Amino acid sequence: MSVKVLYTTSATAYGGRDGRAVVEDGSLEVTLSTPKELGGAGGDGNNPEQLFAAGYSACFIGAMKFVASQGGPKVPADTRVTAIVGIGPRSEGGFGLDIELEVSLPGLSRADAEALVEKAHQVCPYSNATRNNVPVRLNVL
Repeated sequence: MSVKVLYTTSATAYGGRDGRAVVEDGSLEVTLSTPKELGGAGGDGNNPEQLFAAGYSACFIGAMKFVASQGGPKVPADTRVTAIVGIGPRSEGGFGLDIELEVSLPGLSRADAEALVEKAHQVCPYSNATRNNVPVRLNVL
C-alpha cells in the first residue's frame, strides 16, 4: 500500500526515555522521564506513551470530523476522546502496547455515535498503523 504524503514532520529524541525530544521547527520540546512502573525515577517529564495517547486522541477526533464531512452525523463541539495507552512485556517477547479509546459524542444517539466511531477507526492513521498488531478497544461513552 502506498501513501500520497501531504505533510511531513520530524522529532528528535536525545537521551531516550530520560532525555528530551524536540520537533523540527522547535515549536514543541518535551522533557522525558521514565515512569516508576517501568523502572524509572518518575519525575516531571512526559513519556512516549503519553505523547502517543495525546496524538492518537487528537487524530481520532480529526478522523471523526472527516467521516462527518463525507455525510456522517456532525461531530459535536464538546466531543472528547481519551486514549488509554498501556505498555508492558509481550508473551512473544519484547514490549507491546494496549490501547483503549473512550469516545464521548454528546447529543448523538448511541447508534449514530457507534457508527461514526467505527468509520473513523477505518480512516484514522493511528488506527491504521496499529491495526492487526496492537489491540485497540473502542468504547463509546
